[in-house]
Amino acid sequence: MKIILTHEVSGLGTAGDVVDVKDGYARNYLVPRGFAIRWTKGGEKDVEQIRRGRKIREIATIEQANEVKARLEGVNVKLAVRAGEAGRLFGSVTQADIASAIKAAGGPDVDKRRVEVGSPIKTLGAHQVSVRLHAEVVAKLGVEVIAA
Repeated sequence: MKIILTHEVSGLGTAGDVVDVKDGYARNYLVPRGFAIRWTKGGEKDVEQIRRGRKIREIATIEQANEVKARLEGVNVKLAVRAGEAGRLFGSVTQADIASAIKAAGGPDVDKRRVEVGSPIKTLGAHQVSVRLHAEVVAKLGVEVIAA
């Protein structure tokens, strides 16, 4: 089935790409979650609009990505969350939480879809996350999770 990606999907493509995937993957996962729309001849207009929006948000060059990486790695990110007595969180820390904490700490505005958390953060303490700024530039960032 031919689909148009509306968001970046790792291993598949970025927003605005027209890709061929198995019918079940598109029908049961990508389309219901809003990651893609079905391809139609009229949808080609949507592709251009999605690509223009992506260009505006995207970091264009490696030099820009390295500048943002330097700013990100210089930021001390602390995230206050509710936790139980044993240091376990009520829920987990999401990519959106991390992106807003970076912004609150004085760092650059980061899209939550660029934040990659290896395993879910469910305990207090220091954790490592990475932010994919460009296809070739990844910033490693330390996040300190503290009790609120």
